[in-house]
Amino acid sequence: MREKTWILIVLGVIGLSTGVVLPFLMVLRLLTSTFGLNFLAFVCQVGGLFLGLIGLANYARRGRG
Repeated sequence: MREKTWILIVLGVIGLSTGVVLPFLMVLRLLTSTFGLNFLAFVCQVGGLFLGLIGLANYARRGRG
Protein backbone atom coordinates (compact mmCIF):
# COMPACT_ATOMS: atom_id res chain seq x y z
CA MET A 1 0.00 0.00 0.00
CA ARG A 2 2.97 2.33 0.47
CA GLU A 3 3.59 2.31 -3.28
CA LYS A 4 0.12 3.74 -3.93
CA THR A 5 0.76 6.44 -1.33
CA TRP A 6 3.99 7.51 -2.99
CA ILE A 7 2.32 7.52 -6.39
CA LEU A 8 -0.36 9.89 -5.07
CA ILE A 9 2.27 12.19 -3.59
CA VAL A 10 4.29 12.24 -6.82
CA LEU A 11 1.17 12.88 -8.91
CA GLY A 12 0.29 15.73 -6.56
CA VAL A 13 3.71 17.31 -7.00
CA ILE A 14 3.47 16.95 -10.77
CA GLY A 15 0.00 18.51 -10.78
CA LEU A 16 1.06 21.43 -8.62
CA SER A 17 4.17 21.98 -10.74
CA THR A 18 2.14 21.96 -13.93
CA GLY A 19 -0.33 24.37 -12.39
CA VAL A 20 2.50 26.79 -11.64
CA VAL A 21 4.45 26.42 -14.88
CA LEU A 22 1.48 26.94 -17.22
CA PRO A 23 0.53 30.41 -15.89
CA PHE A 24 4.20 31.37 -15.77
CA LEU A 25 4.55 30.52 -19.46
CA MET A 26 1.40 32.53 -20.17
CA VAL A 27 2.83 35.56 -18.36
CA LEU A 28 6.01 35.27 -20.44
CA ARG A 29 3.75 35.07 -23.51
CA LEU A 30 5.20 31.76 -24.64
CA LEU A 31 1.68 30.31 -24.47
CA THR A 32 -1.48 32.11 -25.48
CA SER A 33 -3.76 32.70 -22.53
CA THR A 34 -7.10 31.06 -23.30
CA PHE A 35 -10.00 30.08 -21.08
CA GLY A 36 -9.30 26.39 -21.61
CA LEU A 37 -5.63 26.67 -20.74
CA ASN A 38 -6.38 28.77 -17.66
CA PHE A 39 -8.96 26.22 -16.55
CA LEU A 40 -6.49 23.39 -17.13
CA ALA A 41 -3.89 25.15 -14.98
CA PHE A 42 -6.47 25.64 -12.23
CA VAL A 43 -7.57 22.01 -12.36
CA CYS A 44 -3.95 20.85 -12.21
CA GLN A 45 -3.29 22.98 -9.14
CA VAL A 46 -6.41 21.95 -7.24
CA GLY A 47 -6.16 18.30 -8.28
CA GLY A 48 -2.48 18.17 -7.40
CA LEU A 49 -3.16 19.72 -4.02
CA PHE A 50 -5.89 17.20 -3.21
CA LEU A 51 -3.90 14.21 -4.46
CA GLY A 52 -0.86 15.29 -2.48
CA LEU A 53 -2.89 15.82 0.69
CA ILE A 54 -4.59 12.45 0.33
CA GLY A 55 -1.22 10.78 -0.22
CA LEU A 56 0.31 12.51 2.79
CA ALA A 57 -2.68 11.61 4.98
CA ASN A 58 -2.40 7.95 3.96
CA TYR A 59 1.33 8.03 4.60
CA ALA A 60 0.88 9.53 8.07
CA ARG A 61 -1.94 7.14 8.97
CA ARG A 62 0.04 4.07 7.90
CA GLY A 63 3.12 5.26 9.80
CA ARG A 64 1.34 5.21 13.15
CA GLY A 65 0.14 1.62 12.99
